[in-house]
Amino acid sequence: MVKGYVFKEKVKSWGREIWGHKYLIIISILFLIISVVLDIIAGTYADKKASVPVTDIILDNLPVINLSFFFSYGIILIIIVGLGYTLFFKVRELHVVLSQFSLLVLIRSFFVTLTHLRRPTEAVVNSYLSNIPRIFAFENDLFFSGHVAISFLGFLLFRKEKIGIFFLIMTFMMAFTVLAMHVHYSIDVFAALFITYGSYKIGQRLFKRSNHYN
Repeated sequence: MVKGYVFKEKVKSWGREIWGHKYLIIISILFLIISVVLDIIAGTYADKKASVPVTDIILDNLPVINLSFFFSYGIILIIIVGLGYTLFFKVRELHVVLSQFSLLVLIRSFFVTLTHLRRPTEAVVNSYLSNIPRIFAFENDLFFSGHVAISFLGFLLFRKEKIGIFFLIMTFMMAFTVLAMHVHYSIDVFAALFITYGSYKIGQRLFKRSNHYN
């Protein structure tokens, strides 16, 4: 009986948090939709304008390894874990997490449109892309790596939580994955860390009034 009562109270508290931040959540969802649409436009543009591949000192000395499964489903796992953890344990921060993620996607969309290199010639053709709608699957949206950026953003958002370790580990694993598959240049990976940190700090200022993170 006691456990049932505690569970009901937690559910009620969860509902109150959602309702109390409903307008901020709605705004953050709209921001997310806009960012995703712009990301699709940027990715489509990058694929159309892609020019030529270039050499890379790290890729030239790194053998090609097919890690398509982890490349495709690892990032999905990261997003699900981040969203799930927020919904169940940090629901009052849901609008902040969505807004930070949307800002990162928006910034990446801008960078993707600037430089039009084609992916390395030896890049692994991701066999799992056939399971993803073509509108979300691009080959030359290279700078900067979204896989690394999203993982690192998760670490920055939850660095004070134990789950932050998961995102930090996934950041390194994603970095190795995209390099091993030669689907990104090394600069795409390293730049992702710096730009993501910058995006996170900008987000803290932009969302200061609703931001509970330090």
